[in-house]
Amino acid sequence: MDQTGRDDAPASPDETPPPAPPPGLLDDIGRLGRAFRQLFGAQLKLLSAELGLARSAVHWLLIAGLVATVAAVGLGLTLLGLIGWLLAQWFGSWAWALAALSLVELLFLAGAMLLFRRCMHWMTLPATRGEWNAMMRETLRRPDPQGDIRPEDVP
Repeated sequence: MDQTGRDDAPASPDETPPPAPPPGLLDDIGRLGRAFRQLFGAQLKLLSAELGLARSAVHWLLIAGLVATVAAVGLGLTLLGLIGWLLAQWFGSWAWALAALSLVELLFLAGAMLLFRRCMHWMTLPATRGEWNAMMRETLRRPDPQGDIRPEDVP
């Protein structure tokens, strides 16, 4: 320490600090590693924050779907009750109103069943049938891991 109180000042005017040695390969590798850790550390923090948001979003989406389902069922029941009341006013009898409402619901159910059957028919069209057959042939050619006898193994 000199008279000014500085620690880094030379003790005498003739004394100069020795020059710092040039950085070696290990120092360069260390700085590179710290730079990568800083860069990718920030990326990992960002990724973990995004995954946390996505996880939270999935939970909120499931809750929102449940609430929407409950609200839709409630709305459907309310509308069915209103239609039933209107039909009761029109027919002058609750029995006839409920019978008509049951008929309408039965027609909607039959329409949904026909649509389902039509979709199943579309799955059996030639392009899909070919893919299905190829998948079934591949499944039958694979050896059975449980050692069961396959139909083609029987003479």
